[in-house]
Amino acid sequence: MVCQVASGWVFLANMQYLSGYCILQSDPVVESINALEPKQRMLFLGDMAIVGDAILEVTGAYRINYAIMGNSEPVLHAHIVPRYLSEPEELLHGLPWSYPQTQMDAVGFDPVRDQALMRKLAQAIQKRQ
Repeated sequence: MVCQVASGWVFLANMQYLSGYCILQSDPVVESINALEPKQRMLFLGDMAIVGDAILEVTGAYRINYAIMGNSEPVLHAHIVPRYLSEPEELLHGLPWSYPQTQMDAVGFDPVRDQALMRKLAQAIQKRQ
């Protein structure tokens, strides 16, 4: 876990093939963004952008991809994925999940390696709240 925000919890994703890839999990747990009242929706979407801003600051990514899907797991969560100019050209302009599965699985979350990144992300998120 990176930190708590007003609308839920921020986690570093299990896959770190794109360093800084985070998940924002809603709290309370709901099926979809449509289950939230309008003010809660705005809070969740605002927190999603705050996490993206923090990832940009901490990682030096050039852009952030955002995704809320829920097809395989009916729990509201947002994927907040940094994109880097150093990515292979054939993958740079596609979806983050266009990478071969072997590459996505090659760099998993490591609590020792990722500790400093998580601390920096938490600080960058908290200063924006």
